Amino acid sequence: MRGTKRPLGAVTSWVRRQPPKVKAFLAVVTGMAALVFIRFIVHDHDNLFVAAEAAHAVGIGVLIYKLTKEKTCAGLSLKSQDLTALFLAVRLYCSFVMEYDIHTILDTATLVATLFVIYMIRFKLRSTYMVDKDNFALYYVVVPCAALALLIHPSTSHNLVNRVSWAFCVYLEAVSVLPQLRLMQNTKIVEPFTAHYVFALGVARFLSCAHWVLQVLDTRGRLLTALGYGLWPSMVLLSEIVQTFILADFCYYYVKSLVGGQLVLRLPSGVV
Repeated sequence: MRGTKRPLGAVTSWVRRQPPKVKAFLAVVTGMAALVFIRFIVHDHDNLFVAAEAAHAVGIGVLIYKLTKEKTCAGLSLKSQDLTALFLAVRLYCSFVMEYDIHTILDTATLVATLFVIYMIRFKLRSTYMVDKDNFALYYVVVPCAALALLIHPSTSHNLVNRVSWAFCVYLEAVSVLPQLRLMQNTKIVEPFTAHYVFALGVARFLSCAHWVLQVLDTRGRLLTALGYGLWPSMVLLSEIVQTFILADFCYYYVKSLVGGQLVLRLPSGVV
């Protein structure tokens, strides 16, 4: 056991000493290697989207267990849950009026579970909610996402309101986890259930991003033109990449802590 930990510890220590640009390069290389691996083992890339929804569902399940069994919401950001409910509600509306499919059912189930989490935090477990640590201003993300949606949205034949709404939920989903990351940075210590939840979100975002990137590669860019013209196709892909990299740093420390046998995750300054 000690022999296996030494090389891993040496690699971890070396990565930690590298400047931010080198770390970013290593993250890109690792992500590309993971995409190549997934491309060869997953033949139907639509399964990646279903897997992403499943990973998100697992994360929500961990939250519900924490709230119902542990009877505490300490470490959870109500604002992140509010943003999640908002983009899910908007996406569900768009799904009903634009393209009703299996994702509509998945989003409905996820929204119901998220609303339950919000209810538990806001009413049942209010006394354990870290309101002073959950200090991320929501207008920092909601207003820019709404403005960006007005400027850059799909060029399909749907109603303008529906197209802007679709763009808004895509942009908002990409940054909805920021309040949760800010809360964890404020506390510096993340208990296991919250860490598992955020890691599940990271896995879900990566699988969703892999789905889009591999679809673009397989269609040799035709998927982007099918989404419309202008900046919108590129913004969809960029949003997927952004939400993946937002959680990449946390996932690194999560895996490092898990390998080290630490149940409680301690975040260094500057992770968020």
